[in-house]
Amino acid sequence: MKRVLLFLLTNIAVLVVLSIVLRLLGVDRILDAQGIGLNLYNLLVFAAVFGFGGSFISLAMSKWMAKRMMGAEVITTPRTPTESWLVDTVKKQVSVAGIGMPEVAVFDSPSPNAFATGMNKNNALVAVSTGLLRAMDKNQIEAVLGHEISHVANGDMVTLTLIQGVVNTFVIFLSRVVGHFVDRVILKNEEGHGIGFFIATIVAQIVFGILASIIVMWFSRQREYRADAGGAKLAGRGNMIAALETLKRGIQEPLPDQMSAFGISGKPTHRGLKILFMTHPPLEDRIAALKEYKNA
Repeated sequence: MKRVLLFLLTNIAVLVVLSIVLRLLGVDRILDAQGIGLNLYNLLVFAAVFGFGGSFISLAMSKWMAKRMMGAEVITTPRTPTESWLVDTVKKQVSVAGIGMPEVAVFDSPSPNAFATGMNKNNALVAVSTGLLRAMDKNQIEAVLGHEISHVANGDMVTLTLIQGVVNTFVIFLSRVVGHFVDRVILKNEEGHGIGFFIATIVAQIVFGILASIIVMWFSRQREYRADAGGAKLAGRGNMIAALETLKRGIQEPLPDQMSAFGISGKPTHRGLKILFMTHPPLEDRIAALKEYKNA
């Protein structure tokens, strides 16, 4: 319940901020001065503000959100040998990867999982679950950390946000063009926008949103293969494969939807068309790809 409430409040705050930005830019109307035709410039700015604005605000807040949604406790001063080892291992890996030291955290979950987030590769957050610390040996944990550090070094969070912003912009823009067409051409409404515009816009936005999510999810799956390869370079291919095998055998309890794309393990695997909407490839496919990987 706390996660849902936090998510709702955050999204309401984002909508308020973006609405104020649109008002300040003077593009809160998408019709021309006569209220008949579309002002395509205003519509494009409107779409871009909401498309990119929401994505980048979410990215900027991602560390703060992750800590509160997941209850992640940042290790400021290590209290146990395990915490000291985690921090030292991350320090070693970021030195090799050539990025700044991220915050290292642990969150309470029976499921073996880990995630990385943050809008800057030199100011990120890497967190592992208590379930992962119990389920894996140090070599496997090192591989998981290498996977997450590779996400940060590759700039995956920013790139995914940019892609999401672009597709969001097109979805918002095109859905309103479709709504306007239906309102003017099919329903013959001559001024303003009637109920037909709003219904057609909602339907078009759902359809375009589904198509757009396929693009975003495809990229998300590709970055997992790259992060696995990065983890193999930092900790050894055998250790990375062993870590994925442990994940495959473990309790599959995915992170919340808002965090699922950032975890090392996604939702339970599906095949067929459902795989198009998965943030992560099936673990067996990732293991097979690593076995063929020649550079680790």
